[in-house]
Amino acid sequence: RFPMAIPYDELAARLPLAMAADAARLARRLQAARSRRAPATEWARIAADVETAVARCAARAGGTPRFAFPPELPVAQRAGEIERAIRAHPVVIVCGETGSGKTTQLPKICLAAGRGVRGLVGHTQPRRIAARAVAARIAHEMGEAVGGAVGYKVRFTDHTRPDAYVKLMTDGILLAETQGDRDLLAYDTIIVDEAHERSLNIDFLLGYLARLVQRRRDLRVVITSATIDAERFARHFGSDGRPAPVIEVSGRTYPVEVRYRPLGGAEIAGEEADDEEALEDAIVATAEDLWREGPGDILVFLPGEREIRETADLLRADLRRRPWGAAAEIVPLYARLSPEEQQRAFAPSRGRRIVLATNVAETSLTVPGIRYVIDTGLARVKRYATRNKTTLLRIEKIARANADQRAGRCGRVQDGICVRLYPAADYEARPRFAEPEILRSSLASVILQMASLELGPVDAFPFVEPPPPRAVADGYQLLAELGAVDEGRALTPIGRELAKLPLDPRIGRMILAARDGHCLREMLIIAAALSVQDPRERPPEQAGTADQAHAKWRGDEQQQRSEFLAWLNLWKAFDAEWTHASQRKQRDWCRRNFLNYLRMREWREVHAQLHTLCGEHSWRENEKPATFDLIHKALLAGLLGNVGLKSEEEGHYLGARGIRFWPHPGSALAKKAGRWIVAAELVETTRLYARCLAKIEPEWLEEVGAH
Repeated sequence: RFPMAIPYDELAARLPLAMAADAARLARRLQAARSRRAPATEWARIAADVETAVARCAARAGGTPRFAFPPELPVAQRAGEIERAIRAHPVVIVCGETGSGKTTQLPKICLAAGRGVRGLVGHTQPRRIAARAVAARIAHEMGEAVGGAVGYKVRFTDHTRPDAYVKLMTDGILLAETQGDRDLLAYDTIIVDEAHERSLNIDFLLGYLARLVQRRRDLRVVITSATIDAERFARHFGSDGRPAPVIEVSGRTYPVEVRYRPLGGAEIAGEEADDEEALEDAIVATAEDLWREGPGDILVFLPGEREIRETADLLRADLRRRPWGAAAEIVPLYARLSPEEQQRAFAPSRGRRIVLATNVAETSLTVPGIRYVIDTGLARVKRYATRNKTTLLRIEKIARANADQRAGRCGRVQDGICVRLYPAADYEARPRFAEPEILRSSLASVILQMASLELGPVDAFPFVEPPPPRAVADGYQLLAELGAVDEGRALTPIGRELAKLPLDPRIGRMILAARDGHCLREMLIIAAALSVQDPRERPPEQAGTADQAHAKWRGDEQQQRSEFLAWLNLWKAFDAEWTHASQRKQRDWCRRNFLNYLRMREWREVHAQLHTLCGEHSWRENEKPATFDLIHKALLAGLLGNVGLKSEEEGHYLGARGIRFWPHPGSALAKKAGRWIVAAELVETTRLYARCLAKIEPEWLEEVGAH
């Protein structure tokens, strides 16, 4: 078919007809064959492989699933315009009201535009729960089962077949894939959904894609949200001096009426320690009033899991006094629930239902049957203080964009009502968009990943909003503390190893030190525990009983010098249950011991991932039990910034950078911690508290700090 001299040009011209990953691989073979003047037999083999790849792509094009656009969705009326824009421009920004159908219809519009043939249509969501739910919805609309033409991939779970067309995933998953597929050749289109959230992952991903579309002219990127700052994004992704096209999709399925019902006529003060009891009472009273309006389920937005539990208790007590209360169901919805328990919120309602949710229900998720929304206007926000390198976890007011997202969760089945438990003037005074996470986070892991991917200096990276120089300097300072960068800010051998671990750099540094210090088996258990939320529960009404249940894992006298070692004892106890008991008995055991079963399971899952990771690097776990000294020296390698020396004054410790902190009141070592201690974390609430403590020897600091 081809002249056998050097058919380079003819074969290269065929590559755009192959899938992107195949084309890149074959292009490298063509270049290598031409540079070394390969014999005719090799050119024949390459030609055959090119034709195989072209045929594979053609077969994929012929197998595109059938679908239709629900005519009642506003986005369906603009499908043709969006399709043409995707064909013509590398980046398209789609704005549309919550309820316009963007999330479920955009992947189908991409398929209609001929995308999904040379690679997957990748569709990112900020949360696992949304990735699963959206995949199920799109698959249902296409008449497919999840895991066929439409799949999803989240942490620990991959339901994507090689012949899939659409892949839902968290933005963190897509970022992790850049480590092994720098040009993201597995995809020919990427949809970044809920871009308004501006998480660290989203901002890093947007900057990465801004560069990638310049290298990969065949790639298409669609950025979408109901409340996006379209003008800023259009400028950021513009080309040839022109902004990226913005398509506004107006309209929604049903209108939403917004009402304001301030607490006692006063404003909620957000981070100023609200009267939680008044807030929960207001939710109960508002729910009663809404149900007088007519049938329909209620979605309540609360800051966190604790507020959900407390509000649920109040609601149950109130419902018991109502003649119709038995027919009402209270359903929690937050990220740490298992997929099965989360699914309860998406099952059809049997009567009247109140769904109590964190901001996981704010975006992309349509909880069926919701007619009413009660919005507290609050969310729990994590902030990193560069001054003292501590994490602050506070309840803060949400931005107007987030409030609008919450209001948009109703009005899906009929006209909706959203009640905001704060004044209209408070809403108007709030910032339009939430502060990007990159402006309130430690940048150490971002810097490490950028250095690993050779993306150049942080201040030259195309972030939508660049982080302040102080935050960048802080990130480098932490990496230097871990021995990950040298004085010239280049990666050290330790830094290159850390970059390969999909972990917080401090946790990764502990694991590397444990590998070299012969305590890897113990450290994997502790590192996994520090990577998840503490599974130990301490209900206020049973605090003493819970403390007594947890005390048995403190160990002997030597082990009681360290709360880190309690994790090892708890692991051993639960491992016996996990190995021999049924799931029901495991849950009962957790309940008796005041442990959250879901978090215990997540701890095991993270440990399994770390164990697999070590296996991939051929790191062997120690067979003999590690000593107290070895374990804590390895811990110190990642926690040097969390060391404290007891002050001459009573109560507090002096830490690095001149900070003062106190042992957490719930700590078993609160009153007997010793002169030198190290903490797993420093968190500021009413005070700067140290959590998970261990007594250490000062000479260890010299040994570990010398790197």
